[in-house]
Amino acid sequence: MPILLLGNRDIDLISGKRNVTIRRLWKQPLYRGDRLYCYWNILSKEREKLFEAEVTRVEILTFNQIIEDATLPTKLGYKNSKEMEKDLKKTYPNNTSGKDKFQVFEFRKLHVTQWEGSAINQKNMIIKKADVLFEMGKYKQSSICYKAALEYDHDDVKLLNRIGDTLSRLGQFGDAINHYKKAIKLEPDNEYLYNNIAIAYLNKHDLEKALKMSDKALSINMHNTTVLYWRGLIYEMLNDFENALNSFDMVIEIDDTDADVWNERATVLNMLGKSEEALYSYDKSLELCLDNDKDSNTWASKGNTLLGLQRYEEAIECYNNALKLNENNPIVLNNKGVAYMELDDFNNAIKCFRKVLVIYPDNPDAQVLQEVCLENL
Repeated sequence: MPILLLGNRDIDLISGKRNVTIRRLWKQPLYRGDRLYCYWNILSKEREKLFEAEVTRVEILTFNQIIEDATLPTKLGYKNSKEMEKDLKKTYPNNTSGKDKFQVFEFRKLHVTQWEGSAINQKNMIIKKADVLFEMGKYKQSSICYKAALEYDHDDVKLLNRIGDTLSRLGQFGDAINHYKKAIKLEPDNEYLYNNIAIAYLNKHDLEKALKMSDKALSINMHNTTVLYWRGLIYEMLNDFENALNSFDMVIEIDDTDADVWNERATVLNMLGKSEEALYSYDKSLELCLDNDKDSNTWASKGNTLLGLQRYEEAIECYNNALKLNENNPIVLNNKGVAYMELDDFNNAIKCFRKVLVIYPDNPDAQVLQEVCLENL
């Protein structure tokens, strides 16, 4: 029984968008009428069957014939011949001389009732693959898979929501909102769906609509910390810092273990001129944070707050902690240099600016600040 292994580049075949593919000629070539067992082999040695299919057409071609056929790239899902040639050489590095043979074949998927082997839940299988692609950051492919799974059940709220999530990550916020709204018609009391719409509107910079959707989410569950956190971000973008602070404080009353909430609270407190209180929130965020990148940003933000309070030596210590995690950050290096300048330590300040200019020669801040230091030596 011929087996066809499918991976990331075969998403169109899995979703049914395309039914033509190409493989190196096997020892036992395919023939019209052959039954294919089609398996997924991504990220794991375990191969799980996706579907069975019947071969409807086979053509044996040499590599040269393939490259010279102007119609093949589109049929096989490539943008052009150059992309097709590059992919084939990458996939079959030892089998792309001019006379090496390949088989281009078409197939039709068989309904599960026609399968000869054991049946599987195709919808769940496709969702599983879509989830893997989503976690890998391959949002376009995962969106295609989720939509293919939706064909099995158009009223699956989780799938509609997941499609909205992938579209949001692709920047297609209008389409994402439409999918969330379809889900809401099926589950009108789901606060997470309203919150997801609010996030999409926030990303579209339509802040008034974002707040209205947040209102609806909060009316369903006023203790949902996810809703309250995003509500705080919406108020923050609206420059309504008092309400933003109130939202973050409500989260902390329910659950005080989220580093991101403490960090945003500190940002808002700074905007309200409450820098001393902000320092406490930064410390809480640093205590809870397990992400090096976020940790670096929080150390830098705390350093900026201390810089504003004229506590320059403490600011430098914070910048040093930030640079341990992100040593070439030009903003942190420049701010560290400014702190040294305020201490009249122009030699150490110049070291900071020179490091920036080695990595980013056109950085205007470093250029100007270095000139000021040189004038004061």
